[in-house]
Order: sequence, then structure tokens, then C-alpha cells
Amino acid sequence: MTITLIADALVACLLVATIVTCFVLSKRIERLKADESAMRQTIGALISATDTAERAIAGLKLTLGDCDRTLAERLQTAERYAADLAQQIEAGQTVMERIGQIVSAATMVAPKAEPVAEKPALSRMASTADAAAAIRARAARRLEGQAA
Repeated sequence: MTITLIADALVACLLVATIVTCFVLSKRIERLKADESAMRQTIGALISATDTAERAIAGLKLTLGDCDRTLAERLQTAERYAADLAQQIEAGQTVMERIGQIVSAATMVAPKAEPVAEKPALSRMASTADAAAAIRARAARRLEGQAA
């Protein structure tokens, strides 16, 4: 009888241990299910954020393409303007050199031929030469300003 009593006590202890283990496992399963629903919500939020990011990236790519085309057009326009400006500066320099040569020739010729009757013509030639020299100086200052 003592053996059956001991066996019954041992079975009772094992049943209590089983019940406690089942209770602990039940609580863990509940927490896992709660974590699973939270994980599902997190995954849903991540998928939504990923979709939004992909749409934003596609929009940025379109904007970047538009900016690239606009910038390329503006660069081509600027290059054309720069080439035109370089040609105009070169033509202006050529004209200024010719005016300088004319002024130099006029100042060299003017003192040699000093007839008394032509003094008004000489003064007009001198004033023209002075005006050409002033124009040349202004153009040179402009070119120096553009180069800087």
C-alpha cells in the first residue's frame, strides 16, 4: 500500500508539473501570436513604405531626366553664345587694330604735311584720331574686364 501511495504521489507531482508546463507554454504561445500579429503589421508597413519609396524614386528619375535635358539644352545655347561672342570679340579686335593703324598713319602723316590752308582738315583729322584712340582704349578696358 505504501508503494501505491508513493506511486500516486509521484503521478500527482508529475501531473502538477505537466499542468504548470502547459500553462507556461500556453503563455509563450499567446506572446508569440501577439508578436506574430505585430510582425505582420510591421511587415505590412514596410511593404507600404517600400512601395512609396519606389514611386518616389521613379518620380525622381523622371525629374532627373528632365533636368538633364534642360541642362544639356542650356549648355548648347551657352556654347553657341560663347562661340558667337568669341567671333564678335575677334572681329572687334580686328576693327580696333585697323583703327589703330589708321590713327598711327594719320598722326605720322599729319606733321609732315602742314600746309597752312589745310589746318581745319588737320584739326578734324586729329580729333578723329583722338576719338578713335578713346574708342580703342574703352574697348581694351572692356576686353580686360571680360577676361577677368
